[in-house]
Amino acid sequence: MELVSIPSHRRIFTIAHILLLFCYCCLFLFFCFIIGSCDGEVKIWDLSRLESLYSAHAHSGFVRGVCMNHEGSRFVTVGEDKIVRQWECPDLTTPPGHSSSDAEPLSSVISKSVFLNVDHHYSQPYFATCGEQVEIWDETRSDPLQSFTWGVDSITNVRYNPIEQNVLVSTGSDRAIILYDVRKSTPIRKLVLAMKSNGISWNPVEAFMFTAANEDSNLYSFDMRYLDRPTKIHIDHVMAVLDVDYSPTGTEFVSGSYDKTVRIFESRSGRSREVYHTKRMQRIFCVKWSSDNSYVLSGSDETNIRLWKAQASKKIGKLRGRERASLNYAAKLRHQYRWHPLVRRIVRHRHVPKMIYSLRKEKHVRMMKLKRSQQKKT
Repeated sequence: MELVSIPSHRRIFTIAHILLLFCYCCLFLFFCFIIGSCDGEVKIWDLSRLESLYSAHAHSGFVRGVCMNHEGSRFVTVGEDKIVRQWECPDLTTPPGHSSSDAEPLSSVISKSVFLNVDHHYSQPYFATCGEQVEIWDETRSDPLQSFTWGVDSITNVRYNPIEQNVLVSTGSDRAIILYDVRKSTPIRKLVLAMKSNGISWNPVEAFMFTAANEDSNLYSFDMRYLDRPTKIHIDHVMAVLDVDYSPTGTEFVSGSYDKTVRIFESRSGRSREVYHTKRMQRIFCVKWSSDNSYVLSGSDETNIRLWKAQASKKIGKLRGRERASLNYAAKLRHQYRWHPLVRRIVRHRHVPKMIYSLRKEKHVRMMKLKRSQQKKT
């Protein structure tokens, strides 16, 4: 395991892993996060000390999902070996250079089918897994409490609602988004999109809102009470969007795409306010927003985890009074004149790779062609 520090006004540091990072980063404290990779290894990293606190060989094959329980005392992993395991969280006061590498799971349960994802209840000792079906588990039992099925295709993602905690949402390989209520024995709603959704995330402030990362390079925000049409379509990516995660404030979310970029969107805006990319960064498989709302993490195809600022120009560290007043004054001016053409152009301008620029022009041509054809039909 190698740790590389790279100076940048946007990227804080990069962590290099041995194999492809596939599983989602799961933050349980603002300075620690969990990763799972394709070699079956699970690691806990400390952002403040820039080192690994814990490592364990959790599964034989891909680690498909990681989640933390509501108390922060244990975490759950699922893999392609059809096993769901529970692990005890290590002592976070471990001295530097003394990481745990011989950990044993608290429990292991073997299933008949492959698990593709896992998520934990926000206040109860329950967690949900998905694969051929969505199953609700109790931490203390070896059999699922409930099982939900709708159709025959596999379920790729499942997420608990952080506010309405009895409600779950899942995405399937049949292009479906399905809503569940654990108080009922069957799923409650099903929505089918034009293409498959690769990731999904609930808004942590607005109980009925969720956003899906779709294969058609767009993100779709829905109100679960009105699923006839999305409330907002977010369109800046040029290839399939692979993951999405909301900020703790619910006003923004981060997305990672096959086009090798990380973008930050305002939840009520169709265009991104920030885009991150590097020459070496490849396809983004997982993204996560930190619990203190200051940083964004991304895991990409070339086995690196990168930590980015949520606000690219924000200073890290303590601000003096005059400095804070100057920054607030500049922000107020930008907000007051935000609709002026020159100000708007400067604020929105971002350098992107030539490949992204070309694909964006092609996407614009396709969208205009589709719009003209629809107008002719009407």
